[in-house]
Amino acid sequence: MALLPATGRFVVARLDGKRMTDADHTFYEFSDALLFPGYFGWNWNALSDCLRDLHWLPADGYLVVIENVQRLLSNSAEDRHILFQILWQAVERWASPLGGVVPFTVLLLCDSDVEASEVRHEVAAASGRSRRGEPTHPFHS
Repeated sequence: MALLPATGRFVVARLDGKRMTDADHTFYEFSDALLFPGYFGWNWNALSDCLRDLHWLPADGYLVVIENVQRLLSNSAEDRHILFQILWQAVERWASPLGGVVPFTVLLLCDSDVEASEVRHEVAAASGRSRRGEPTHPFHS
């Protein structure tokens, strides 16, 4: 599966988990990478709202790449779970035919297969898919 279609205007946001060890730094990195508007509220609800909107950054597709996932919100399992929930909800929103389907893909870069497996389980738990036996894509790790 291609992460982005071959043509069109695409936004690629590259983030580093090393720089997102707590919620405030996570908000900053997303805001900086995706040019959030001045009214961004610097909290989880605001991050969710902005990732599901992006009207100020129109594109035919979005790719969010997070490197060093093992360091991402490493000081708070609860915040990491919340972030994965928010990212999952954004992926689902952009895939909805109600708003017009726009590719919104999250790529979580892991250092090993073991780490990738652990991250897949975290994403599944955050999305609620692990309880329903449904696949955990379009997250890639």
